[in-house]
Amino acid sequence: MSALTKPLFPLARFSEAFLILRAQDVGLTFGFVPVVMIVMNLFYSLFAYPAGAASDRFSAQTLLICGLGMLCVADIALAFAEASWMVFIGAAFWGMHMAFTQGLMLKLVADTVSRGLRGTAFGAFNLVSGIALLLASVIAGYLWSLFGPSATFITGALCAALAATGLLIYRPGA
Repeated sequence: MSALTKPLFPLARFSEAFLILRAQDVGLTFGFVPVVMIVMNLFYSLFAYPAGAASDRFSAQTLLICGLGMLCVADIALAFAEASWMVFIGAAFWGMHMAFTQGLMLKLVADTVSRGLRGTAFGAFNLVSGIALLLASVIAGYLWSLFGPSATFITGALCAALAATGLLIYRPGA
């Protein structure tokens, strides 16, 4: 990953709890708020297998760019959501983003580390991912408190777009 992409990729994605907050913010009744997570997980599960199969044929760079593009679409839909259906579209794209990036990240860990260190590598990866998710969520919450939900999701979209740009200009071995 390029120097531009490394710090932005983890900051582009914050906790899924913000999907629930956004659903409540646009007026989705409390009883239907969990449906947002169901939609996200449905799209995650529907696209996980095709994304995994694609990772056997396409470069990780290409798939990460696709996943970041989906995250941009999700964030933009959520930033400008004025109705619950727009939140559901954002949740669907968020799930597709996860399908294209989560398994791929684990594949990259497995492909990068020697067989004897894979358990340690997965543990370290999950530790760093958790810390990055916490940091991104704190920043997202801070933005939400100061500027509102749109600012949170627009910032997420910008970080995802900049990370994708970094991947586009990155040339391995150059």
